[in-house]
Amino acid sequence: MPDKEIQIPDFRLDHTMLRVKDLEKSIYFYTKILGMRILRKNEYPDGRFTNTFIGYNSEDDGTTLELTYNWDQEEEYIKGNAWGHLALKVSDVYATSSYLKEMGVEFTKEPSPMKNGTRIIAFIKDPDGYVIELNEPLKQN
Repeated sequence: MPDKEIQIPDFRLDHTMLRVKDLEKSIYFYTKILGMRILRKNEYPDGRFTNTFIGYNSEDDGTTLELTYNWDQEEEYIKGNAWGHLALKVSDVYATSSYLKEMGVEFTKEPSPMKNGTRIIAFIKDPDGYVIELNEPLKQN
């Protein structure tokens, strides 16, 4: 480590990329059910893939999600044991969970206080089986 003070660049989390098996199904889930917007969609015919960026804010104003669809992918993707989850903040996990159940979304953990804590959380799955945590703002707890 250098002895002098180093100026750290202005890092911020830009996006997370998920590989998806059915792009239209994933776009429907994230936009129609979870309320994100398509920010841009680029097709790369030579590489045989499509990148779709979605989010709640513009790419310059917030963290986004990149859905990568590989046109020739036949097998399901292996999630790996290092993968954890995405997290979405909602004002009321119980009310949001009721809505998501009406929309047919699969839950892996029903809404309740987190283990050994008081913050209310729930876990759902997207169409590709990626886990998404729902949690309430910290100021509520």
